[in-house]
Amino acid sequence: MALIEVQNLAKVYPTAGGAPPALGGVNLAIERGEFVAVMGPSGSGKSTFMNVIGCLDAPTSGKYLLDGREVGALEDNALAELRNRMLGFVFQGFNLLPRMSALENVMLPMVYAGAARAQRRERALECLAATGLAQYGDRRPNQLSGGQQQRVAIARALVNRPVVLLADEPTGNLDTQTSSDVMGVFTELNRDQGITVVLVTHEPDIARYAHRLIKFRDGHVLYDGSPEHAH
Repeated sequence: MALIEVQNLAKVYPTAGGAPPALGGVNLAIERGEFVAVMGPSGSGKSTFMNVIGCLDAPTSGKYLLDGREVGALEDNALAELRNRMLGFVFQGFNLLPRMSALENVMLPMVYAGAARAQRRERALECLAATGLAQYGDRRPNQLSGGQQQRVAIARALVNRPVVLLADEPTGNLDTQTSSDVMGVFTELNRDQGITVVLVTHEPDIARYAHRLIKFRDGHVLYDGSPEHAH
């Protein structure tokens, strides 16, 4: 059973002019432990696809199964619980709270999950160590470089032990060397912890870190295969 499976997935945003569908009947599956890059020009459907598999948006038609459960059939509370338990999110803009330390930022999802304070602290320290920031827990975001802030964001995404990391342009605000460092973190998490990584990027050199590349155009999958063979 695939970890992520979409069947005839369609998404149409209603507009006065009757715009074409953002997704036009997509079928694909992502297995546990895969590292997948998603590419495509603006308006191709890649961000809509990520929002649907992240349970942030609902398809107009078709099915989305996450770990065998049909997401569209879940009530709001069950959907939120599934999202918190299964998925971790990393965004281009870091989204760290400026008045909190790195450690407090990483602990935050566990607060919402109702974990005890001692457990939150211990787990957050583990995640900071896993992203190479063990000694930076007491620093605020403005005391960290862009690459360090993104590592804090990755640690925060890991803290509830997700099965899938969804990363939307995670290197978009970073220079080449820092991007390489951050991608090294994703590679290690995928290789050493078996976390499934699905990453949206505009950059072919970033996509080459993945084992599989899915290219979207006009709401359809244009290419699905090795990043090495893509054009």
